[in-house]
Amino acid sequence: MAHDHSVHAHSHAAPDYGRAFAIGIGVNLAYLIAEAGFGIAAGSLALLADAGHNLGDVLALGLAWGAAWLGRREPSRRFTYGLRSTSILAALANAIILLVVTGGIAWEGVRRLGHPVTVGGATIAWVAAAGIVVNGATALLFLSGRDDLNIRSAFAHMAADALVAAGVVAAGIAIALTGFAWIDPAMSLAVSAIIVYTTWDLAKHAFGLALNAVPSNIDAAAVRSHLLAVPGVSALHDLHIWGMSTTETALTCHLVMPQGHPGDAALNGLAHELEHRFGIDHATIQIELGDGGEVCALTPESVV
Repeated sequence: MAHDHSVHAHSHAAPDYGRAFAIGIGVNLAYLIAEAGFGIAAGSLALLADAGHNLGDVLALGLAWGAAWLGRREPSRRFTYGLRSTSILAALANAIILLVVTGGIAWEGVRRLGHPVTVGGATIAWVAAAGIVVNGATALLFLSGRDDLNIRSAFAHMAADALVAAGVVAAGIAIALTGFAWIDPAMSLAVSAIIVYTTWDLAKHAFGLALNAVPSNIDAAAVRSHLLAVPGVSALHDLHIWGMSTTETALTCHLVMPQGHPGDAALNGLAHELEHRFGIDHATIQIELGDGGEVCALTPESVV
């Protein structure tokens, strides 16, 4: 005999960053158009590279915004969890976009090192300085949502762009003072390396969530020990923990309780413990008695 009991313990509704996304996209789109124009006029790879980076960020912000909106859609007969997992796909896409754009910048930087091009240092410095303000201010719009990997990816993009702009300012000043054209591509390579380093962790976490890995902020062994310590539980199997979105975590498991079903109040209490102690807000727990010769087909750890 077995009993299914699904308990839902949801946190407060996620904040709506729609206005932040709209402002970020509008301001950055206007800035990248101006930056590309000045980059062409000054002959600066660093400015053009930063403009390309900004274009990638505008696209990334659009992806993140779309995912945040889709995540609020109600479940349907086909998508029984709703579309909240699109936030995971957006975070992964954003990380990939940032790495690909940065790779293109680095490639051109290597080529330019061998064939330096004379650039206008003062123009580079002033335009990039404006970029620090634009990108830094946009990043601050998403600072409060860094617990959400999708919002965190938007923050990472904009913070990285502010970092790129700072590097470009330094390069512009150095070029204006020394006249060394190689500083422009050299700075683009240095900034590219920093961006890859800071983006790798984001990409790794997003990839893990896309493959239903246990979220990095949850200790699966501690969750297992907690469940086994529940009064009346003699065994546990078929434990799965995964991210339904970049902010919500789900759990399913089978608890063997020979003394019988503990009642709805006990299971509700267990669900609240899982939420407040581990951040698991969607728990589905199946109770099994473990009597007779009937063995659950999902008992072996190798079976999923």
